[in-house]
Amino acid sequence: MFAERETSPDLITVTATGFSLDPENTGQSVTVIGRDELVQIQGADLTRVFARLPGVTFVRNGPIGSFTGLNVRGAASEQLLVLIDGVRVADQASPGGGFDFGTLLATNTSGLDLTRGANSTIWGADALGGVLNVSTRGTSGLSTSLEYGARDTLTSAVSGGLEGDRYFVGLTGSALRTDGFSAAANGTEKDGVNQFGLGGSAFFDVTNAVELFANARYAESDLEIDGFAPPTFALGDTLDTQHTRQYSGAIGATYYGQDLTLRGSYGLSDTERSNDNPVTGPSFASDGHTDSLQVRGEYRAIGGLTLAFGGEQYWSSYATDSDAGADVSITGGYLQAGWVLGGLAAHAGARLDDHELFGSEVSFGGDISYALGGGWRVRGSVGEGFKAPTLFQLFSDFGNEDLQPERSTSYDLGIALGDRNAPLYVAVTGFRRDSEDLIGFASCFQNPAPICASRPFGYYENTDRARAQGIEVEGSAIVTEGLRISGLYSLIDTEDRASGNELARRPRHAATIFADYTAPFGASFGADLRLVGDSFDNASNSVELDGYTVFDLRASVPVTTGVELFGRVENVFDENYQTAAGYAQAGRGAFVGVRTRM
Repeated sequence: MFAERETSPDLITVTATGFSLDPENTGQSVTVIGRDELVQIQGADLTRVFARLPGVTFVRNGPIGSFTGLNVRGAASEQLLVLIDGVRVADQASPGGGFDFGTLLATNTSGLDLTRGANSTIWGADALGGVLNVSTRGTSGLSTSLEYGARDTLTSAVSGGLEGDRYFVGLTGSALRTDGFSAAANGTEKDGVNQFGLGGSAFFDVTNAVELFANARYAESDLEIDGFAPPTFALGDTLDTQHTRQYSGAIGATYYGQDLTLRGSYGLSDTERSNDNPVTGPSFASDGHTDSLQVRGEYRAIGGLTLAFGGEQYWSSYATDSDAGADVSITGGYLQAGWVLGGLAAHAGARLDDHELFGSEVSFGGDISYALGGGWRVRGSVGEGFKAPTLFQLFSDFGNEDLQPERSTSYDLGIALGDRNAPLYVAVTGFRRDSEDLIGFASCFQNPAPICASRPFGYYENTDRARAQGIEVEGSAIVTEGLRISGLYSLIDTEDRASGNELARRPRHAATIFADYTAPFGASFGADLRLVGDSFDNASNSVELDGYTVFDLRASVPVTTGVELFGRVENVFDENYQTAAGYAQAGRGAFVGVRTRM
């Protein structure tokens, strides 16, 4: 869906406007991590990549492959719109309708593009906290990697592509198996995972102005999980397993005119989950599915004026082994004006979405960026976002068809010198997001609400309000030839505006410091230090999660042309920590591997 191949994916964002754009030409908060940086970080664990994104923390229920959620500027993980190669991939059958990053391997990823802040003007539903696009596109030639390490972990990856003047075809594949460790911190039984993913992308120039494109992704995992077994129903070792199968893709065409770019596409995504136990048998199964039709256009008028426009309709459905299932559709369209002239870049737009149950939703947004001189740039943005009630929240045994969408308004203002790849980079950003009509669960115990007559075990309702505000500081410098030192710090102050409590699992402080040195003979050495502050595990703030410090070391050495040995030690000081109460995280582990490139 994003097939502009002339521009390096390391230097552009698509989440800001829906089309390729230099991040300097938007006032929104955008971070792009490219293929080279992913290779430098090493490994299949995406949480080590997320540590380089300002304003971002994660929650994971055990070893790699376990459920992993991403919180952006204090927004819940399900309030982040996630795209893989431009396709929505939320699990429509899950209660919150989010994406599980435990099903995605960094070794099957070629880039991340994150916009922090609401952006429903461009993307419609679900872009309440931000938008993340993950690229899985292969490269020309052939590259492979094979890695082995702690907990009997074996990771392999291959990426290849053929490219001509008028075509490109690329394939990627990655697999991981590990014995893991007990997901339950009080357990002793190891919880392993077997996971693999395949991806493909292609484009073909029919004429100099018309391009056909397609992409597809398939992922499958078998995960051993811990649960809440009788008679105590406390978290501990169980024999439960979870099988997940995902597929997504898109097909379409793009017209590149002198003044007009026009793109149309059809996309789909599907997530199937099933839980099983060898003693008690199957316990749960679900299937969530989305189909979408989309048209986007960009008209470049005179004087630096650009008009971006688009329309989209998507149909979502879900079914579980305990619910009959249901489906719903949303139709939307937007118009945004952009102006780039000299050192000034500005955008303003509006969008109208219509949901077949709750009706219409209007979203506005705008941003501005101005070059002050000497490499300094000031920028700011305001955006509205909404998240439609999930199918589970609407139609399950706890559903409420009168639910309204969750809504938010976000603001940020910042100043920056250079960009992440410049010899010297400094950025400071202040942000705030106000959310209302957040969906929560209500008990029917001694509750006279009429809906309890048909929902005796409880129901979902719009009651909650929240606020998140803070500051992000980033810096990076080449301090001597071959040595770059970088760092980022986020202060994220969250509040449940009904109770006054902090939002659950949202650390107030998070910082990352990383350094990379490349020697004259080609070897490279790196170190990563992640510091995360205390937080609370629950809404009542009665269960505290201690902060943690994790230190990693990395190195790679070229052996010959196209062959490289690499290795790392994760969690060097064997920090014992949790991101969700009762669930363990990985201790110290060493890994070694080899990469080839032809």
